[in-house]
Amino acid sequence: MTLFSLLTPQDILLAALVAFLAGWVKGMVGFAMPMVFVSGLSMFLPPDLAIAGLILPTLATNSVQALREGVPAAVSAIKQFRIYLIVGLVFLLLGAQFVSVVPARTFLLIIGVAVTFFALIQVLGVRLSLSGPSVRIEATIGVIAGFVGGMSGIWGPPTVAYLTALNTPKASQMRLQGVIYGLGAVALMLAHLGSGILRAETAPFSAVLIAPALAGMWGGLRLQSRIDQEVFRKVTLLVLLVAGVNLLRRSLMG
Repeated sequence: MTLFSLLTPQDILLAALVAFLAGWVKGMVGFAMPMVFVSGLSMFLPPDLAIAGLILPTLATNSVQALREGVPAAVSAIKQFRIYLIVGLVFLLLGAQFVSVVPARTFLLIIGVAVTFFALIQVLGVRLSLSGPSVRIEATIGVIAGFVGGMSGIWGPPTVAYLTALNTPKASQMRLQGVIYGLGAVALMLAHLGSGILRAETAPFSAVLIAPALAGMWGGLRLQSRIDQEVFRKVTLLVLLVAGVNLLRRSLMG
């Protein structure tokens, strides 16, 4: 079965544009790539194909982000957030098994609620504050991020909320996000090889989107130092909020 038996050339072009935009946003703010990917692809593709499409580009871009400061820094981040990573992995694998059995409209509703909620609270300026790491809170965030990530490929918002609540310095937060998302991307790929979402028919589609995603990320990184990041972050969250509301509309109204 060829790629064009699943998708039209127009679908592939639109998907490449979504991949470029998702990579650009990630290059600018360090996260939100899966949300842009899923929100964008789900507008014209079935949910399971949207998930398949984001897997390999997410793995590639997160690998670049995780290793930008070298292997020792990445290993240090793994040790620091090992509870989050272990719990998140378990629940990501669990959540991935529900993708093929949940009806499409229910799946869109779950994604829409997650995107809308996390974008809205950040647009409104809600910030959690923690005096230091907490095993209980870290495990709870791991459960939420892992399960939602397994079902939708979106695990960034709870991670960002937790790191922000710890007042993590910007440079450290970018590195930690890269490591956490990179390991999550590996787990997501393995989980969906098992679930059947990523298979011989869908893997070429995902592979095609690696190049535009990396190109977008490169462009985002180049612009990062020239544009006020906080302003851009707010614009990005507003775009995600609109995308989330659109997913809710599709799930509720068809």
